[in-house]
Amino acid sequence: MLLINAISFALFANLAAATPAQVLNTDFPDPSILNDPKTGNWFAFATAGNGEKVQVASGPSATGPWTWQDTTNVLPDTGSWAVNTGIWAPDVRYLAASNSFVMYYAAPYAANTAFHCVGAALSSTITGPYTAINTPIACPTDQGGAIDPNGYFDEATNTRWLVYKIDGNAVGNGGSCGNTVAPIHSTPIMMQQLSLDGYTTIGSAFQILDRGDADGPLIEAPSLIKASDGSFVLFFSSNCYSTTLYDVSYATASSLTGPYTKSSAPLLVTGNYGLTAPGGATSIVGGGQLVFHANCDAGRCMYETSFSVANNIVTIT
Repeated sequence: MLLINAISFALFANLAAATPAQVLNTDFPDPSILNDPKTGNWFAFATAGNGEKVQVASGPSATGPWTWQDTTNVLPDTGSWAVNTGIWAPDVRYLAASNSFVMYYAAPYAANTAFHCVGAALSSTITGPYTAINTPIACPTDQGGAIDPNGYFDEATNTRWLVYKIDGNAVGNGGSCGNTVAPIHSTPIMMQQLSLDGYTTIGSAFQILDRGDADGPLIEAPSLIKASDGSFVLFFSSNCYSTTLYDVSYATASSLTGPYTKSSAPLLVTGNYGLTAPGGATSIVGGGQLVFHANCDAGRCMYETSFSVANNIVTIT
């Protein structure tokens, strides 16, 4: 395997910045972030790249300093339903009931690799190795498949949930991200209740958000939190990731299952804080700190910022 100089991937400083700052100097798209209650350390996971099926970075705190990890065995096998490559947007959650971890991920569907589906894998340690569940959680290939999973545990009701995107632009008619030529396909964000085991579905998935004309070809990359003021915030991205229109947006609700109302303007767009095409954001549990990617010389680097929520408005702090 290609040896990589970890120093080039390290955080430049421990940046608890008042504005978004680049915190990892390598291609690290669609980052997620989680504290490991077993060690106290923090970990970030990202889409395949740099020779890894699942990328990992670690740090002593939620604000770093972050160091890319040369870890080759995080997810050895994606499960019999999937092709063992092309992992997108991994999201790791702690399962208190079993003192273990679940990784949600999108992988190419073995029966038709034009589409991705959402799967889950389990491990006793945060960096794996994870053992895949051999049935996908969401695989609506007739609608374009499913991507961008994000787990959520609701303490008030002791219930576990998953949000994800139906990848409707994968069956679009062309144009930007395959979905700006009429008829435009829906790209809804779905919510699915799960058992406390982290992967068994309860009932059917239901839609909580969808694209509108202002969102361009799609919405995607959902990340759900309950904010300190008691509201629910659903971060997402709109427009096409390969254009400078890509953004970090959000919607809010007073109850977990919605209805969710989009904010009047995105949270982060090209030009804000010197960013280009920010997107793929994930908040820490409980809110307050956000990781996301934005264009950089290496590809799409990980950035980080703090934020607050009040009166259904998210503010960079």
